[in-house]
Amino acid sequence: MSSPPTLPVSGSQSNTGAASSQSQPPIATPAFRAFISRVSSSLRQGFSQRRPWSELFDRSSMSRPDTLAEAYSRIRKNFTYFRVNYLTLIVFALAVSLITHPFSLLVLLGLLASWSFLYLFRPSDQPLVLFGRTFADRETLGILVVLTVFVIFLTSVGSLLISALMVGLAIVCAHGAFRIPEDLFLDDQEPTSSGFLSFLGGAAASAAGPAVARV
Repeated sequence: MSSPPTLPVSGSQSNTGAASSQSQPPIATPAFRAFISRVSSSLRQGFSQRRPWSELFDRSSMSRPDTLAEAYSRIRKNFTYFRVNYLTLIVFALAVSLITHPFSLLVLLGLLASWSFLYLFRPSDQPLVLFGRTFADRETLGILVVLTVFVIFLTSVGSLLISALMVGLAIVCAHGAFRIPEDLFLDDQEPTSSGFLSFLGGAAASAAGPAVARV
């Protein structure tokens, strides 16, 4: 009696391995979720510390400063008290500028997606393969840095962001110079930034964790 034919096992194993490698997500989901959770919680905590907008735009507390020194002193005190509201106005100016220029908005979103999917939140055990070539982590980082410098400084996106930022700062400085800070409770202000400002460092640290592990 002849023995039964041997089934090819190596081919099925290789197919299974290829399928499992292709089924891996292109982004590290736990790290991405932790980053989003950290940013959202910090934003909620920061916005809870904002001052009432009616207090910010109180017309009875507006007057022209007599000297530049008085204007500078008002700006410092008002920024300490209304820092969350002022940052919200600057972000609003940036958002309006980008919405009215959809091409720049799409370019920035594409740049952010490139950093997220290709480097920051990409699984460390999954190499980047483009056009049949495998890129090391340092090569990917270098390409993204060059691409970021090109987009920000060598295109109209950079000038758009700078102009919108200057408009937001001009609005903040004008309001801070004309708003009388004598009726504000400045004694309860903490010398260090917290809340809305703390998410910058915390979110950056959360995003830099997977990147530092690669380098």
